[in-house]
Amino acid sequence: MGIGLGLITGTALKTLAPQVRHQSVPLPPWLAEQPWLSVLLGETASKEAPVAEEESAPAPKPAALVQKRFAPNQEIAALSKRWNQLAAQQRDLQASAFMLILDDGRYAAMAADRAMPAASSIKTPILLAVLEQLDRGDLQWNEPLILTKELVGGGAGWMASRPIGSRFPTYEVATEMIRVSDNSATNLMIARAGGQQAINERFQELDLPATVVNNWLPDLDGTNTTSARDLSRAIALVDSGEVLAPRSRDLFREVMSTSVTNTLLPRGLLLGLGGAQGSPDESLARKGYRVYNKTGDIGIAYADAGLIELPDGRRAVAGFLVKGPFNDPRSTELIRQLAAAMAPHLKPNPAPPQP
Repeated sequence: MGIGLGLITGTALKTLAPQVRHQSVPLPPWLAEQPWLSVLLGETASKEAPVAEEESAPAPKPAALVQKRFAPNQEIAALSKRWNQLAAQQRDLQASAFMLILDDGRYAAMAADRAMPAASSIKTPILLAVLEQLDRGDLQWNEPLILTKELVGGGAGWMASRPIGSRFPTYEVATEMIRVSDNSATNLMIARAGGQQAINERFQELDLPATVVNNWLPDLDGTNTTSARDLSRAIALVDSGEVLAPRSRDLFREVMSTSVTNTLLPRGLLLGLGGAQGSPDESLARKGYRVYNKTGDIGIAYADAGLIELPDGRRAVAGFLVKGPFNDPRSTELIRQLAAAMAPHLKPNPAPPQP
């Protein structure tokens, strides 16, 4: 009888062990104090479990990548100083530069708010203003735009060679404005956005105070203006999702990716990263970088601004403008030097070790 009762009691306690350990089934005080009970319930193994859990704890995850707003908060003084040194070597050139790492707010600036001839770099904020109409439903991406005599622009592009009255879908006009910097396409975009006054008012609302369209393109006299800070902000507004819906933001990036001129900002960045042979875009891609940029060139002024994707997934925006003697090669070379100087500050963060 004693053996039978002991067997029954032990079996019951073993069955209730998980509930007892979690205190979901209380035991009488005289039973809970028995030393043999802890062995039976397996408390020794339970106490050792946390050690094993601590040893197998996963490594902390790196911070997630999120979209960031245009919010400069900490100047990279060394880069700003280096830019000023480079510009001082060419006293007869006027230069403006700005860079912002969107993920942490670090920035560098040199006369970044100075209004300077925009040349074709103004086409980036124009593209932004047109895509806003697409978001509002005031424009369809395949809507035909009609070429009029007033809108024909000389210089870059092929649309000026088409007969007056030719019709082009909006997506083609927007793409050619960026891809080959077509000036007639740009004038069609300005007209479709409501004209010069309407688009200038929108630039002011977007906090782009130096960005002004005063004449139809090509504007060889440089009356249309912008600044390095404005160009960078316009691109950042799109990337952060502050002004465009996701689909329009995708269209902006797709159109910007078609730009064929990569000899200024992309070339300079590549030189700062150690250089490579071949196309700057392809060489940068092998290093894990991607640059969505738009240049400007009217002989007396040059510009380039773009979105820079880093190998670790972070993003930066940068803009450069230089004004000087007509077709002076020092102007374009200075932009490359300014872009190269920022390369050490755009190195990727090392990837954390995998568990």
